[in-house]
Amino acid sequence: MGPADEIRGEAAVALAADDAAQVRTPERQLTLVPGELETAPSRLPADLRVSVVIPTLNEARNLPHVFARLPEGLHEVIVVDGRSTDDTIAVAQRLHPEVRILRQERKGKGAALALGFSACTGDVVVMIDADQSTDPAEIPQFVAAVADGADFAKGSRFLPGGGSADITPLRRLGNRCLNLVVNVLYGTKYTDLCYGFNAFHRSVLDSLVVDCPGFEVETLMNIRVAKLGLRVAEVPSFEASRLHGESNLRPVRDGLRVLRVVVRERFRSERGPLPAAVAPLAAAEAAAATAVEVS
Repeated sequence: MGPADEIRGEAAVALAADDAAQVRTPERQLTLVPGELETAPSRLPADLRVSVVIPTLNEARNLPHVFARLPEGLHEVIVVDGRSTDDTIAVAQRLHPEVRILRQERKGKGAALALGFSACTGDVVVMIDADQSTDPAEIPQFVAAVADGADFAKGSRFLPGGGSADITPLRRLGNRCLNLVVNVLYGTKYTDLCYGFNAFHRSVLDSLVVDCPGFEVETLMNIRVAKLGLRVAEVPSFEASRLHGESNLRPVRDGLRVLRVVVRERFRSERGPLPAAVAPLAAAEAAAATAVEVS
Protein backbone atom coordinates (compact mmCIF):
# COMPACT_ATOMS: atom_id res chain seq x y z
CA MET A 1 0.00 0.00 0.00
CA GLY A 2 1.43 3.36 -1.07
CA PRO A 3 1.25 6.75 0.71
CA ALA A 4 -1.74 7.85 -1.37
CA ASP A 5 -3.69 4.72 -0.37
CA GLU A 6 -2.85 5.32 3.28
CA ILE A 7 -4.11 8.91 3.07
CA ARG A 8 -7.36 7.82 1.40
CA GLY A 9 -7.81 5.06 3.96
CA GLU A 10 -7.33 7.42 6.89
CA ALA A 11 -9.73 9.92 5.39
CA ALA A 12 -12.33 7.20 4.84
CA VAL A 13 -12.07 6.06 8.46
CA ALA A 14 -12.46 9.65 9.67
CA LEU A 15 -15.47 10.20 7.45
CA ALA A 16 -17.16 7.03 8.67
CA ALA A 17 -16.59 8.03 12.29
CA ASP A 18 -17.88 11.50 11.55
CA ASP A 19 -21.12 10.25 9.98
CA ALA A 20 -21.64 7.83 12.86
CA ALA A 21 -21.19 10.60 15.42
CA GLN A 22 -23.95 12.90 14.16
CA VAL A 23 -26.83 13.05 11.72
CA ARG A 24 -26.25 15.33 8.75
CA THR A 25 -28.97 17.53 7.36
CA PRO A 26 -30.19 16.82 3.81
CA GLU A 27 -28.88 18.68 0.78
CA ARG A 28 -29.67 22.34 1.22
CA GLN A 29 -30.82 25.16 -1.01
CA LEU A 30 -28.64 28.11 -1.94
CA THR A 31 -29.95 31.63 -1.42
CA LEU A 32 -28.55 33.82 -4.20
CA VAL A 33 -28.15 37.59 -4.24
CA PRO A 34 -31.33 38.16 -6.32
CA GLY A 35 -33.24 36.00 -3.82
CA GLU A 36 -33.59 33.03 -6.17
CA LEU A 37 -33.17 29.37 -5.12
CA GLU A 38 -31.37 26.56 -6.88
CA THR A 39 -30.15 23.12 -5.90
CA ALA A 40 -26.99 23.26 -3.80
CA PRO A 41 -23.98 22.24 -5.90
CA SER A 42 -21.60 19.50 -4.83
CA ARG A 43 -18.69 20.42 -7.12
CA LEU A 44 -16.49 23.47 -7.45
CA PRO A 45 -16.62 25.60 -10.61
CA ALA A 46 -13.84 24.59 -12.98
CA ASP A 47 -12.98 28.20 -13.82
CA LEU A 48 -12.33 29.42 -10.26
CA ARG A 49 -9.28 28.73 -8.11
CA VAL A 50 -10.43 28.26 -4.52
CA SER A 51 -8.19 28.86 -1.49
CA VAL A 52 -9.31 27.49 1.90
CA VAL A 53 -7.96 29.03 5.11
CA ILE A 54 -8.15 26.97 8.32
CA PRO A 55 -6.92 28.42 11.65
CA THR A 56 -5.78 25.68 14.05
CA LEU A 57 -4.78 25.32 17.68
CA ASN A 58 -4.34 21.75 18.94
CA GLU A 59 -6.76 20.23 16.42
CA ALA A 60 -4.82 17.05 15.52
CA ARG A 61 -7.76 14.79 16.40
CA ASN A 62 -10.28 16.88 14.47
CA LEU A 63 -8.33 17.48 11.26
CA PRO A 64 -8.87 13.97 9.80
CA HIS A 65 -12.63 14.60 9.88
CA VAL A 66 -12.24 18.07 8.35
CA PHE A 67 -9.84 17.03 5.58
CA ALA A 68 -11.98 13.99 4.71
CA ARG A 69 -14.84 16.32 3.73
CA LEU A 70 -12.87 18.85 1.70
CA PRO A 71 -14.18 18.95 -1.89
CA GLU A 72 -11.99 17.91 -4.81
CA GLY A 73 -10.44 20.51 -7.06
CA LEU A 74 -9.27 23.04 -4.45
CA HIS A 75 -6.48 25.35 -5.56
CA GLU A 76 -4.82 25.37 -2.13
CA VAL A 77 -5.42 24.60 1.53
CA ILE A 78 -3.71 26.94 4.02
CA VAL A 79 -3.50 25.94 7.68
CA VAL A 80 -2.56 28.79 10.03
CA ASP A 81 -1.33 27.21 13.23
CA GLY A 82 -1.33 29.09 16.52
CA ARG A 83 1.63 27.25 18.03
CA SER A 84 -0.14 23.93 18.65
CA THR A 85 1.46 21.63 21.21
CA ASP A 86 0.01 18.46 19.67
CA ASP A 87 0.60 16.91 16.23
CA THR A 88 -1.65 19.33 14.33
CA ILE A 89 0.98 20.27 11.73
CA ALA A 90 2.18 16.70 11.17
CA VAL A 91 -1.39 15.43 10.80
CA ALA A 92 -2.25 18.18 8.28
CA GLN A 93 0.85 17.38 6.20
CA ARG A 94 0.12 13.65 6.28
CA LEU A 95 -3.51 14.06 5.25
CA HIS A 96 -2.86 16.65 2.53
CA PRO A 97 0.79 16.67 1.40
CA GLU A 98 0.28 19.87 -0.62
CA VAL A 99 -1.05 21.81 2.38
CA ARG A 100 0.60 25.15 3.15
CA ILE A 101 1.35 25.60 6.85
CA LEU A 102 1.84 29.07 8.33
CA ARG A 103 2.96 29.55 11.91
CA GLN A 104 0.96 32.28 13.60
CA GLU A 105 3.04 34.79 15.58
CA ARG A 106 0.16 36.82 17.03
CA LYS A 107 -2.59 35.31 19.19
CA GLY A 108 -6.23 35.15 18.16
CA LYS A 109 -8.46 33.93 15.37
CA GLY A 110 -8.57 37.32 13.67
CA ALA A 111 -4.78 37.47 13.48
CA ALA A 112 -4.71 33.91 12.11
CA LEU A 113 -7.20 34.75 9.37
CA ALA A 114 -5.33 37.94 8.42
CA LEU A 115 -2.16 35.89 7.98
CA GLY A 116 -3.95 33.20 5.99
CA PHE A 117 -5.71 35.72 3.74
CA SER A 118 -2.42 37.46 2.96
CA ALA A 119 -0.97 34.18 1.67
CA CYS A 120 -3.89 33.18 -0.58
CA THR A 121 -3.30 32.98 -4.34
CA GLY A 122 -6.73 31.74 -5.48
CA ASP A 123 -9.63 33.66 -7.01
CA VAL A 124 -12.00 32.87 -4.15
CA VAL A 125 -11.09 32.64 -0.46
CA VAL A 126 -13.04 30.39 1.92
CA MET A 127 -12.63 30.46 5.70
CA ILE A 128 -13.69 27.46 7.81
CA ASP A 129 -12.99 26.19 11.33
CA ALA A 130 -10.76 23.25 12.24
CA ASP A 131 -12.99 21.79 14.97
CA GLN A 132 -15.43 20.35 12.40
CA SER A 133 -18.22 22.72 13.42
CA THR A 134 -18.26 24.04 9.84
CA ASP A 135 -18.73 21.37 7.18
CA PRO A 136 -16.15 21.55 4.35
CA ALA A 137 -18.57 19.64 2.12
CA GLU A 138 -20.63 22.85 1.98
CA ILE A 139 -17.78 24.82 0.37
CA PRO A 140 -19.20 24.42 -3.19
CA GLN A 141 -22.41 26.15 -2.05
CA PHE A 142 -20.46 29.17 -0.83
CA VAL A 143 -18.28 29.32 -3.94
CA ALA A 144 -21.39 29.04 -6.14
CA ALA A 145 -22.88 32.09 -4.40
CA VAL A 146 -19.73 34.05 -5.23
CA ALA A 147 -19.69 32.75 -8.80
CA ASP A 148 -23.34 33.80 -9.19
CA GLY A 149 -22.73 37.42 -8.28
CA ALA A 150 -22.01 37.83 -4.58
CA ASP A 151 -18.87 39.65 -3.46
CA PHE A 152 -19.17 38.00 -0.05
CA ALA A 153 -21.03 34.80 0.88
CA LYS A 154 -21.72 34.40 4.59
CA GLY A 155 -23.03 31.30 6.28
CA SER A 156 -26.25 31.35 8.27
CA ARG A 157 -27.41 28.74 10.74
CA PHE A 158 -30.83 30.37 10.91
CA LEU A 159 -31.99 30.25 7.30
CA PRO A 160 -34.23 27.38 6.14
CA GLY A 161 -31.87 24.48 5.49
CA GLY A 162 -29.37 25.64 8.09
CA GLY A 163 -29.10 24.68 11.74
CA SER A 164 -26.82 24.01 14.67
CA ALA A 165 -26.10 21.08 16.93
CA ASP A 166 -23.64 23.12 18.95
CA ILE A 167 -25.10 26.53 19.83
CA THR A 168 -26.31 26.95 23.42
CA PRO A 169 -29.46 28.90 24.40
CA LEU A 170 -27.26 31.69 25.82
CA ARG A 171 -25.17 31.98 22.65
CA ARG A 172 -28.30 31.85 20.49
CA LEU A 173 -29.86 34.68 22.48
CA GLY A 174 -26.67 36.74 22.38
CA ASN A 175 -26.27 36.23 18.65
CA ARG A 176 -29.89 37.21 18.03
CA CYS A 177 -29.57 40.42 20.07
CA LEU A 178 -26.27 41.44 18.48
CA ASN A 179 -27.62 40.58 15.04
CA LEU A 180 -30.62 42.86 15.65
CA VAL A 181 -28.35 45.72 16.75
CA VAL A 182 -26.23 45.39 13.59
CA ASN A 183 -29.30 45.26 11.33
CA VAL A 184 -30.66 48.43 12.91
CA LEU A 185 -27.37 50.36 12.92
CA TYR A 186 -26.15 49.33 9.48
CA GLY A 187 -29.37 48.70 7.55
CA THR A 188 -28.52 45.05 6.93
CA LYS A 189 -30.86 42.05 6.86
CA TYR A 190 -28.52 39.46 8.29
CA THR A 191 -29.96 36.36 9.94
CA ASP A 192 -26.68 35.24 11.55
CA LEU A 193 -23.89 37.51 12.76
CA CYS A 194 -21.34 35.37 14.61
CA TYR A 195 -20.53 32.43 12.34
CA GLY A 196 -17.14 31.57 10.89
CA PHE A 197 -18.02 30.09 7.48
CA ASN A 198 -17.55 32.70 4.73
CA ALA A 199 -16.31 32.96 1.14
CA PHE A 200 -15.39 35.96 -0.96
CA HIS A 201 -13.46 37.16 -4.00
CA ARG A 202 -9.80 37.63 -3.11
CA SER A 203 -10.02 41.13 -4.57
CA VAL A 204 -12.33 42.03 -1.65
CA LEU A 205 -9.22 42.01 0.56
CA ASP A 206 -8.08 45.23 -1.14
CA SER A 207 -10.84 46.99 0.81
CA LEU A 208 -11.77 44.59 3.61
CA VAL A 209 -9.07 45.24 6.20
CA VAL A 210 -8.97 42.54 8.89
CA ASP A 211 -7.37 44.27 11.86
CA CYS A 212 -8.83 42.71 15.00
CA PRO A 213 -7.16 39.73 16.67
CA GLY A 214 -9.99 37.75 18.29
CA PHE A 215 -13.24 35.85 17.70
CA GLU A 216 -15.03 39.11 16.91
CA VAL A 217 -13.42 38.96 13.46
CA GLU A 218 -16.55 37.46 11.85
CA THR A 219 -18.68 40.36 13.08
CA LEU A 220 -16.08 42.88 11.92
CA MET A 221 -16.03 41.38 8.43
CA ASN A 222 -19.84 41.30 8.19
CA ILE A 223 -20.07 44.96 9.20
CA ARG A 224 -17.34 46.15 6.87
CA VAL A 225 -18.70 44.39 3.79
CA ALA A 226 -22.01 46.15 4.52
CA LYS A 227 -20.31 49.53 4.92
CA LEU A 228 -18.45 48.98 1.66
CA GLY A 229 -21.73 48.34 -0.14
CA LEU A 230 -20.65 44.89 -1.33
CA ARG A 231 -23.14 42.34 -2.59
CA VAL A 232 -23.73 39.82 0.20
CA ALA A 233 -25.40 36.41 -0.06
CA GLU A 234 -26.36 34.37 2.99
CA VAL A 235 -25.90 30.63 2.52
CA PRO A 236 -27.75 28.10 4.72
CA SER A 237 -25.20 26.16 6.74
CA PHE A 238 -25.29 23.47 9.41
CA GLU A 239 -23.03 23.83 12.45
CA ALA A 240 -21.98 20.51 13.94
CA SER A 241 -20.74 19.85 17.45
CA ARG A 242 -17.02 19.84 18.12
CA LEU A 243 -15.88 16.21 18.20
CA HIS A 244 -12.66 16.54 20.20
CA GLY A 245 -11.22 19.13 22.57
CA GLU A 246 -12.81 22.11 24.26
CA SER A 247 -14.01 25.31 22.65
CA ASN A 248 -12.20 28.55 23.42
CA LEU A 249 -15.45 30.50 23.15
CA ARG A 250 -16.60 32.40 26.24
CA PRO A 251 -20.14 33.72 25.60
CA VAL A 252 -20.11 36.75 27.93
CA ARG A 253 -16.53 37.83 27.27
CA ASP A 254 -16.75 37.33 23.53
CA GLY A 255 -20.20 38.91 23.36
CA LEU A 256 -18.88 42.08 24.94
CA ARG A 257 -15.97 42.15 22.51
CA VAL A 258 -18.39 41.79 19.61
CA LEU A 259 -20.54 44.61 20.99
CA ARG A 260 -17.50 46.88 21.22
CA VAL A 261 -16.71 46.19 17.57
CA VAL A 262 -20.31 46.95 16.57
CA VAL A 263 -20.28 50.31 18.35
CA ARG A 264 -16.75 51.24 17.28
CA GLU A 265 -17.43 50.56 13.61
CA ARG A 266 -20.64 52.60 13.70
CA PHE A 267 -18.70 55.75 14.45
CA ARG A 268 -15.69 55.03 12.26
CA SER A 269 -15.54 56.77 8.89
CA GLU A 270 -16.45 54.81 5.78
CA ARG A 271 -13.64 52.71 4.35
CA GLY A 272 -12.52 52.62 0.76
CA PRO A 273 -9.69 50.64 -0.83
CA LEU A 274 -6.66 50.97 1.41
CA PRO A 275 -3.02 50.16 0.64
CA ALA A 276 -1.32 47.67 2.93
CA ALA A 277 0.90 50.42 4.30
CA VAL A 278 -2.03 51.95 6.16
CA ALA A 279 -3.47 48.64 7.37
CA PRO A 280 -1.10 47.84 10.27
CA LEU A 281 -2.25 44.34 11.20
CA ALA A 282 -2.84 43.20 7.63
CA ALA A 283 0.53 44.59 6.54
CA ALA A 284 2.36 42.99 9.45
CA GLU A 285 0.76 39.61 8.84
CA ALA A 286 1.46 39.83 5.09
CA ALA A 287 5.11 40.55 5.77
CA ALA A 288 5.29 37.68 8.23
CA ALA A 289 3.68 35.16 5.87
CA THR A 290 6.81 34.55 3.84
CA ALA A 291 8.93 34.14 6.95
CA VAL A 292 6.87 31.62 8.91
CA GLU A 293 5.73 29.10 6.29
CA VAL A 294 6.52 25.54 7.34
CA SER A 295 7.90 23.25 4.64
